[in-house]
Amino acid sequence: MHKLNVLIAGSTGYIGVQLVKLLIKHKNINIKYLCGNTSVGKNISFYDKSLKIQKLPKISKFKKKYLENVDIIFTALPNGEAQIISNYLLEKNTLIDLAADFRLQKSSEYLKWYNQKHKAVKNIRKSIYALPEISGKKVKKFKIIGCPGCYPTSILLPLIPLIKNKAINLKNIIIDSKSGYSGAGRGVHQKYKGKNLEQSLSAYGIGFHRHNSEIYQELKKYTKSKIRFNFSPHLTPMLRGILSTFYLDINKNFSINKVQNILKNFHKKNKFVKVLKINSLISTNDVINSNNCYISVCKTKYKNKIIILSAIDNLIKGGAGQAVQNMNIKYGFNNYEGLR
Repeated sequence: MHKLNVLIAGSTGYIGVQLVKLLIKHKNINIKYLCGNTSVGKNISFYDKSLKIQKLPKISKFKKKYLENVDIIFTALPNGEAQIISNYLLEKNTLIDLAADFRLQKSSEYLKWYNQKHKAVKNIRKSIYALPEISGKKVKKFKIIGCPGCYPTSILLPLIPLIKNKAINLKNIIIDSKSGYSGAGRGVHQKYKGKNLEQSLSAYGIGFHRHNSEIYQELKKYTKSKIRFNFSPHLTPMLRGILSTFYLDINKNFSINKVQNILKNFHKKNKFVKVLKINSLISTNDVINSNNCYISVCKTKYKNKIIILSAIDNLIKGGAGQAVQNMNIKYGFNNYEGLR
């Protein structure tokens, strides 16, 4: 069987290592290059001992000539670096970015939220913001695939169907999200040194977290009305997982059962999204080490108010798994390949 050759740039971070672990199980993929900067010459098993038994290339510094020998480039790099690589792409290459370089459709928005100029403005129009359950087979037409952020993945999967069906009040959407500390990258340990990271809960980015930009961009595609939402992220004393809690007002002529049916009907063909029974109390533990998103609609003591819960594994559905899912769609592979 012919296999596609893959390069992973940024292979030693939490998401990069997770991507390696998924792709070694993928029957259509051969990992040709693992690239890094400070890790050059090391084996990937230095970062995850479970990879010791695998025959994988040693970590090397990215070289432009590598693009001649690969079909797919996965980038899990600091913001701005995938833009540079995108300028070198050959006709045969597909770039799948797991950072924020191709999430925003306007370079001015990228500058506003990421405080740096976009280095590949002409490539933005060649890219697609690809949340697989929403973008579907559209990815087949694009050479550059921008994967959503971890928080937006957990947020957009429940909210897009409700906004599309005019089920909720758009002026008062409250989103409270809690993530495992891996979402902040390996540098989190240095950043929170002396702050008891593994035994404390920390709010951060209140009101102005960068993910606000892509959440707004994507929700606005489904309504002409103004949208007002508050998104509050928190780091929790666990390695992985995200639980997002939504406080929503439902519109007139809508009930909790109607909301439930909207979500079930929208996601009935989306095998990785599970809409559970009303009032199911879900946990990140339900989705850890999977590409699933669990959604639960819950009653409150007020008739016109509901609470929705959404849980994902930030390293898989919110990261590496979503990238593999997009790759599977782009190349017509089995949807579950590498993700079982």
